[in-house]
Amino acid sequence: MKPMCEKVIPSSNCSWRFVKYQLPYIDFNWHYHPEYEICLTLNSEGLRYVGDSIEKYHHTDLVIIGPEMPHTWHSQRNDDGSEQVVYVAQIPKHWLDNLLLQHSEFASLKTMLTQSVQGIQYSQNSALGAIALMQACEQATPFTRFSLLMQLLDIMRQDKNAQLLSSHYFLSDNKSSAEVDKLDKVIKYIYQNYTEQLYADKLAELAHMSTNHFHRFFKKRTERTLTEFINQLRIGQACKLLINTNSPIALISDQCGFNNVSNFNRRFLLLKGVTPSQFRKNIKAPSLVD
Repeated sequence: MKPMCEKVIPSSNCSWRFVKYQLPYIDFNWHYHPEYEICLTLNSEGLRYVGDSIEKYHHTDLVIIGPEMPHTWHSQRNDDGSEQVVYVAQIPKHWLDNLLLQHSEFASLKTMLTQSVQGIQYSQNSALGAIALMQACEQATPFTRFSLLMQLLDIMRQDKNAQLLSSHYFLSDNKSSAEVDKLDKVIKYIYQNYTEQLYADKLAELAHMSTNHFHRFFKKRTERTLTEFINQLRIGQACKLLINTNSPIALISDQCGFNNVSNFNRRFLLLKGVTPSQFRKNIKAPSLVD
């Protein structure tokens, strides 16, 4: 099941798109687009899919999703028949990124926007604070709507309890170019060879470091151990194969570099909270549509 590329048209007289949906339920619509997306979901509960993250959401859910990241929400009808409400702001990457480059006042958004390529879920306090702003956007003029968007981004950037969703590697800009070059070289090698056995001493040699130094360097720069990083990459690739193919789980295990299916199942359950077969069942349930 491949994600669909969605074409986003800005709202009238605006540089970005704002829309409110009122739905009996949310259809599964696996898609991506080059815009940043802020999504506030109300009176709804179900599953939220962002990259290889599949999590339950409840009632008031506020998320930002970076450009090109596949995503969707999926819910059933509410028992009381009430409508589910979804507010969506879709913001062109070049427009928002240029604001950061041209106006120093926007610099504080940079970390959040960089991390948004993984998808970020915000705390209930932030989600509740977003409701009034989204509701005000419905009847606002384009200028006022822009002001409301800035207020929403400000609430989100200050949220200390925000959580990253999908496994995805990114570089912060506070590293020296030499460090970036070394890490890029190692990461590129891992991505090209993740289906094979990977050894720390070989990767340390690529970075021109001792093995012990390399372990410390890698953990500091990626905020995870080498083993954690490789397993997350392999599981992320496995999720894509589980979503996009009907290949047997044993074959996917082998294709993603695991030495046996038991190890694959154990690692998958540890990282995703479900087994590979349950993950595939959730994705391809009869109630979901392509």
